[in-house]
Amino acid sequence: MTIEQKPTVAAVLLAAGESTRMGESKALLPWTGGEPLVAYHVRALHEAGYAPIVVVVGHEAERVVEALPEEIEVLALYNSRYQQGRTSSIVTGVLELADPSTDGLLLISVDQPRSVAMLRQLREAWEAERPFLAIPSLDHKAGHPPLFDGGMIPELLQVTEEQEGLRQVMQDFADQRFFVNVDDPLTLTNLNTRDEYEAALKIAAG
Repeated sequence: MTIEQKPTVAAVLLAAGESTRMGESKALLPWTGGEPLVAYHVRALHEAGYAPIVVVVGHEAERVVEALPEEIEVLALYNSRYQQGRTSSIVTGVLELADPSTDGLLLISVDQPRSVAMLRQLREAWEAERPFLAIPSLDHKAGHPPLFDGGMIPELLQVTEEQEGLRQVMQDFADQRFFVNVDDPLTLTNLNTRDEYEAALKIAAG
């Protein structure tokens, strides 16, 4: 009798940006329960079954690292090129996980808080179907974060700001997307402004 090994589904949390539109570090904004947003993300990813978890930091790196939960194993990577754009952080995080043991890879930004239930549902749907690309969908609208098959790591390592970054990869594999219908009201949310943050916080608080 053979025992089927559970797939390794890793997560890269992008938390290196300068948050210029917000006016302060998004990663350090208080979220539900008062903990920093970056800490909430790590707990949610851990509870939803993602491992290993890589957090890419840049702007205010020391403060962001200090905000990470001590009881959860996380690898924090400093992206010295974070001012060059989000794609540099994607490459930094994905490169760390560019290994045959990585079956699946979630890419999530710190300004995209999602519920544990939704993140778990996305992972379980991907594990059941094993598509190249799984995307949460709310009310027939594609949301975030995307979950990629490990075989797409080479494509993810090629993203650049000039080629529209992750958007180009999503377009290239548009016909292979697998949509996972979810009910998390924050599925389509990005926290770019103070108003968006406050509105999302109210939704998350129930």
